[in-house]
Amino acid sequence: MHIAIAGNIGCGKTTLTKMLAKRYGWEPRFEPVDVNPYLEDFYGDMSRWSFNLQIYFLNKRFKDVVEISKEKSKTIIQDRTIFEDARIFAPNLHEQGFMTDRDFKNYSDLFDLMMSLVDLPDLMIYIKSSIPTLIAQITKRGREYEQSIRIDYLQGLNDRYDEWIASYKGPLLVIDGDNCKYGENPEDFRKVCDEIDQRLYGLF
Repeated sequence: MHIAIAGNIGCGKTTLTKMLAKRYGWEPRFEPVDVNPYLEDFYGDMSRWSFNLQIYFLNKRFKDVVEISKEKSKTIIQDRTIFEDARIFAPNLHEQGFMTDRDFKNYSDLFDLMMSLVDLPDLMIYIKSSIPTLIAQITKRGREYEQSIRIDYLQGLNDRYDEWIASYKGPLLVIDGDNCKYGENPEDFRKVCDEIDQRLYGLF
């Protein structure tokens, strides 16, 4: 089984991935942030490095999806999805002028080919958070390269997430990241688990 967690930068994907992996005994797969050789350069010059960054992520994410599809005997929970790269981050960079038309078409064609070979997750969990919540959590975790992220960039991503989720066709659970403090409040986490149980197993 494949469970995926989606959401903007700083929404709490990794925290929820760890908590659910522990709660259910699922195998976690984390976003390769700290080892990405383009990330720091990208935040310093988005126009120069956007295509390189997105191709790197697409490559890693497709490899993960292919491996997950082969793991029939276990449940894997994934921090960030391949769909977000192509439906959120790359289009946002293109729209804001950080990725050329040529690069975006090349990237999109590659993604479409990859998607013809994989299935949707058994459950997509989307953490929907407002800009103030995202900024507060980005500041709190203190990654130096994230401190220069522009508010309009985050807002553009949020707008893209709203569009993508509105048209998403697979099983979906939306969590209110502004008010559901699952990382701090055990009752909030229990409610998230109840929702997951209902969607996956039909339990109430």
